[in-house]
Amino acid sequence: MKQARRLDNAPPYLFVEIEANIKKALAQGVDVINLGIGDPDMPTPDFVVDKMISAVKDPKYHCYPEYSGCIEFRTAVSRYYKRRFGVTIDPETEVVALLGSKEGIAHIFFALVNDCDFTLVPDPQYPVYQLATALTGGVPYPMPLTKENGYLPDLSVIPQEVIRRSKILFVNYPNNPTGTVADLNFYQRLVDFALEHDIVVCNDNAYSEFTYDGVIAPSILQAKGAMETAVEFHSLSKSYNMTGWRIGYAVGNKDAISKLKKMKENIDSGIFTAVQLAGTEALNRGDEFAKTMRSVYKRRRDTAMEELKNLGLEFEVPKGAFYIWVKVPPSFTSKTFTSMLLEKTGVVVAPGNGYGSFGEGYIRISLTVGHERLKEAFERIKQLSF
Repeated sequence: MKQARRLDNAPPYLFVEIEANIKKALAQGVDVINLGIGDPDMPTPDFVVDKMISAVKDPKYHCYPEYSGCIEFRTAVSRYYKRRFGVTIDPETEVVALLGSKEGIAHIFFALVNDCDFTLVPDPQYPVYQLATALTGGVPYPMPLTKENGYLPDLSVIPQEVIRRSKILFVNYPNNPTGTVADLNFYQRLVDFALEHDIVVCNDNAYSEFTYDGVIAPSILQAKGAMETAVEFHSLSKSYNMTGWRIGYAVGNKDAISKLKKMKENIDSGIFTAVQLAGTEALNRGDEFAKTMRSVYKRRRDTAMEELKNLGLEFEVPKGAFYIWVKVPPSFTSKTFTSMLLEKTGVVVAPGNGYGSFGEGYIRISLTVGHERLKEAFERIKQLSF
């Protein structure tokens, strides 16, 4: 059976490949330690689960949900943004609930990008930005994130012809995979650039609650003029250990949000209202829980950094998210080093080239395993010579 031509441009999704490698190793009896996928290992908080249980039992939530999200959830998002970032959001026109932020990120490309339009996407990147561009018929223009530029894109080197034909500029801070945190001055430059060139600027802010060493992640919507051009995507997956619940949201410019809503109204029928009410509970009551998770990841981060130093491996000190971006040893590529670790130690990491060409020569270590299991992974790696 032939597939649609658009799928010819879609490579196998990185994390599907990682899962396949894990399944193969498990079938061979390997005790796998998975440092490859950013899926929190701790449970969703009880107060969220309890709310879900009570809502599921209520028959009035067994019908179709609202397409844009129930007003309780959208209001909770608005209150969170006011409390956390000092940003006023209209829950009626400037919020849309998502089936996880990944879905919304993909769909905004479909809502805004035509054939042969450019999209400005980071490299390395969360793979969905480039994949969604390819599926819409657009042309991804990579913005290199290099150590020399502090893993921030340099807008000054983008050709004017590319800028003229660009519809979306996408960033992701706190950054996956590098752990970089952008400041408000950077966001202001992005917003000014987007306003000048009539581009929608999007920030994937899924890791906003995980920052370290006194750093606090801002929202792009705090920048002057942001509501005229910016959209921010957020997820409940990381902050509240809700990856399996599939709930997130987009906020920002009401015109862009309305186009994203229109796309979704014709594609899906919304999120089960009981899940939204559980998400409402997370947003309203979850600040202390997220703070506790931040301290857990900081301890793991500090342990991993000490172990990497002992191994003599170069890495970036992450100020945000829960990953470490590690340079592979000489004579290895991202793929060969990743394959060697799995084969010889049973430790899974993500190859940097899966995040783009500028990720070659790196691996990403995820801190989403328990502290003792993390230490065991490094004990196994210490037995190698490279």
